[in-house]
Amino acid sequence: MPDGGVLPPVLNVECSLAGRRWQPRVGNSVSVDERLGLAMSQRFDLPEIIGRLLALRGIGLDDAESFLQPSLKSALPDPSHLKDMDAAVARIVDALENCEPLAVFGDYDVDGATSAAILHRYFASIGADLRIYVPDRIKEGYGPNAEALLKLHRDGMRVVFTVDCGITAHDSLTAAQKAGLDVIVLDHHVAESALPPAAAVVNPNRLDDNSPHKTLAAVGVAFLFLVALNRALRARGKFSSGAEPDLIALLDLVALGTVCDVVPLIGLNRVLVAQGLRIMARRQNTGLKVLADVASITSPPGTYHAGFLLGPRINAGGRVGQADLGARLLATDDPIVALSLAEKLDHYNTERKAIEQAVLNEAMALAEQQVADGVSFILVADRGWHPGVIGIVASRIVDRFNRPACVAGIDGSIAKASCRSVAGIDLGAAIVAARQAGLLMSGGGHKMAGGFTAAADGIDAVHAFLRERLDWASVVVGAVRALTIDATLTPAAATRSLQQEIEKVGPFGAGNAEPRFALAGVRIAKADIVGDAHVRCQLADSQGCRLKAIAFGCAAEPLGQALLQSRGGGLHLAGKLRADDWQGREDVQFLIDDGALLAR
Repeated sequence: MPDGGVLPPVLNVECSLAGRRWQPRVGNSVSVDERLGLAMSQRFDLPEIIGRLLALRGIGLDDAESFLQPSLKSALPDPSHLKDMDAAVARIVDALENCEPLAVFGDYDVDGATSAAILHRYFASIGADLRIYVPDRIKEGYGPNAEALLKLHRDGMRVVFTVDCGITAHDSLTAAQKAGLDVIVLDHHVAESALPPAAAVVNPNRLDDNSPHKTLAAVGVAFLFLVALNRALRARGKFSSGAEPDLIALLDLVALGTVCDVVPLIGLNRVLVAQGLRIMARRQNTGLKVLADVASITSPPGTYHAGFLLGPRINAGGRVGQADLGARLLATDDPIVALSLAEKLDHYNTERKAIEQAVLNEAMALAEQQVADGVSFILVADRGWHPGVIGIVASRIVDRFNRPACVAGIDGSIAKASCRSVAGIDLGAAIVAARQAGLLMSGGGHKMAGGFTAAADGIDAVHAFLRERLDWASVVVGAVRALTIDATLTPAAATRSLQQEIEKVGPFGAGNAEPRFALAGVRIAKADIVGDAHVRCQLADSQGCRLKAIAFGCAAEPLGQALLQSRGGGLHLAGKLRADDWQGREDVQFLIDDGALLAR
């Protein structure tokens, strides 16, 4: 097949057990990938498959060394390149010199919690207090509200940061300004041409900001602010008689927030996460250490642990419990307080799972009907859906149907929605357009996610507006349901040493997908159900080589049934190679994403 044509599916799988086409990953072109991959493997003494993985991710010979050894020293930009950064720093330097009370208004997700926590920890390290305020998701909704800001002002606050929110809060920030409260916005969401009134608005996604770092999470923006503030305080002689704050020690939280906000792990984001995971492994943050223990994390943390074990627990307080628990946990150095907070969050996470499943069942049924009716942009809504889980449910719908989706919970006359998108469709901009058209009370977001509040009786109009704006793109994306495969492997080749080499291409996440491999015609030597509907397997090839494998939560689905009923038969399998360090072992296992029956 010539480069540029449609490549045949991997192992001829046109429709897998999950209804997917196994699409080979291709970078610039097939021939270029092969030549470049071989050249990199030879130059850097890497297994040939690792060179191929680099080539498939667009890494060239000149970039490979810095990619394999990400360095903060070389990647960190001058924070002053961001609009209003110097104004934000100057205002805080004055506030510190005049002992003005400070507060941070954070969002209730992981990005907001980590942003608030790194600010709190930094100010504590220089002897300054910073009050943390996180709004109640149900009572106050998303973003800064005038009542809360004015309350902070009445309590004596003179400067308030908003982190991971604030860029569209025109009315609330206007009220704060009139009261004499200075607000510094540290955000990353889509901005409009008119910015809210504030002492400073630092956001790489301001329309007048040409920063190349537009994919930063809010915690990344907050970290750059602290780099700039630390530099200014050093110039003022703040640290002449003592040690400077350890900014590097904050990178564990920067990595956590960046991974959990699902921003692309490329460029500066990738460096922040790579370095941050190393800091996280040192277990220096008391709250994070205790939470890892509660979550039974025993191996060195990676993006999986951050995104699927730590993140959901931190999020749980804002979803179904007390919104500020996550930020307080990450900010505290008291092990007794940390344990109490971590156990509460773990409890709320269990509660969240039950609520989520109930909403998911109802929302998925409505989404299926819309897809059957030919709708390619999904918006489902109903009364009683808990606003704390609708974002997760939206993600599940996107995963199922490969098209953007909004899920709204209705309470009285108000509908609050969380939305998720797919690559190539800017959902945040569409939500902003709907708000500008007068269809929403509030709303915003970024390319991959957003949210809005609207009148319950206006949901149909919102759906129609967003469909008209996005349907042309959704049809293209939704029509192709592909599972991307990087390469084929045999069980004999799936070793711990190969898995360790693969880790050099990480950290993995949005924008740097974890490599997925296909195993051809492997025999299911053993399969049983463990835990919560997981299917545990022993795979074998024709040479008798064995490989442990697991497919999560699929016992009742076609994939799980095929694994359980194979009775020694063979399947093509697709999945990822992961370390298995349970109980101190150093092994490897295959995480099964999909499977296909052998052609007869």
